[in-house]
Amino acid sequence: MAARGLFKGLLGAGGIVVAGVAWLPHPIAGDMKEHYGTLLYKKVAWPVLRRIDPETTHNISVQACAMGLTPVDRVKDSKTLSTQVMGLDMSNPLGLAAGWDKQAEAVVGALNMGFGHVEIGSVTPLPQPGNPKPRMFRLEQDQAVINRYGFNSEGAEAVYLRLRELRKNPVRGVVGINLGKNKEGDAVKDFTYGVERFGDVADYLVVNVSSPNTPGLRTLQKRSELEKLLKAVVSSRNKHCPTKPVLVKIAPDNSDQDLVDICVVAKKVGVQGMIVSNTTNDRPDSLINAEGNKQETGGLSGAPLKDKSTECLKKVYVLTEGKIPLIGVGGVGSGADAYEKIRAGASMVQMYTRLAYEGPYAVRKIKRDLDNLIKKDGFSGVSECVGLDARAKYPAPAKTGLFW
Repeated sequence: MAARGLFKGLLGAGGIVVAGVAWLPHPIAGDMKEHYGTLLYKKVAWPVLRRIDPETTHNISVQACAMGLTPVDRVKDSKTLSTQVMGLDMSNPLGLAAGWDKQAEAVVGALNMGFGHVEIGSVTPLPQPGNPKPRMFRLEQDQAVINRYGFNSEGAEAVYLRLRELRKNPVRGVVGINLGKNKEGDAVKDFTYGVERFGDVADYLVVNVSSPNTPGLRTLQKRSELEKLLKAVVSSRNKHCPTKPVLVKIAPDNSDQDLVDICVVAKKVGVQGMIVSNTTNDRPDSLINAEGNKQETGGLSGAPLKDKSTECLKKVYVLTEGKIPLIGVGGVGSGADAYEKIRAGASMVQMYTRLAYEGPYAVRKIKRDLDNLIKKDGFSGVSECVGLDARAKYPAPAKTGLFW
């Protein structure tokens, strides 16, 4: 009983500390808020949230963020983390991946947590419910999730109206829009419509051809299909919003030859960036699988995806000769993870799944640790570190044709 009382007292003290320093912009105050905030999240909030259905927990988190109940990082980012990618200025390279705020409900709250950019979506032209529930499953000891949402979306019009309202005031960071296609839709028509609709409210646009939860979507990564699609998307961009970067998001499950084909198309068509990677269909033997959810159909994300997505990132960086900016996604939960992605070829990094396990205060910790790692290695900025490990591991491809 005495130990329990002491524990409650410590948590109470942590709450007082967080409340007391919440408005202070000094780094020491920020570190205190991060430390005690994380303690409160992991010891108080998460034990409650983990007992709730994962999709409901996800929705609660988004609504809490939309209502301003998530922490605000008031500490100015280090100059070391400041970066410019695709012509977009960001105070730091860490972003929130698509899939978390699908309907553009919590953009301001997410940016206030300290992310340098937030990616909305995936957004489909027409509203659709996605796949039947349950469709999200935790693998808690693996720091992972399996989901088969299937592009559940309120549709382009509803999301566009929220973003148009958002743009009436200055926005703290970069906002990208991840575009999807309707389950029964035509790929070219759906993606070009997304470009036309969101061109005036997005900082960048993503063609998502890599979700494993929409039938036939990943076949769009095949060379002929991808070239046809991206040519149409870039043409639409040039007509409706010529200054907005177009990116393509790919899967980690592609073969080496598939990656070669994808990168040839990306260079030929002239996309401004690539996102590596989406979730995986693989189920590594290393999964603890305490909940018995390993067999569930869907994309696996979180810590078990990190190594596979990072290797894919290295290959894509070398195949594109470092000329196409890359966003590294998959298993990021620490500053070391983010730094590994950058050294593998990423100019920007995103997280999603491990935010649920680490808590919202992890954003500041990741940025602080990343800043320290960059400085420890003697670099003065993010761009100096991009691709170092990729170039060391994989040789440059032989150029045997017009684009390769």
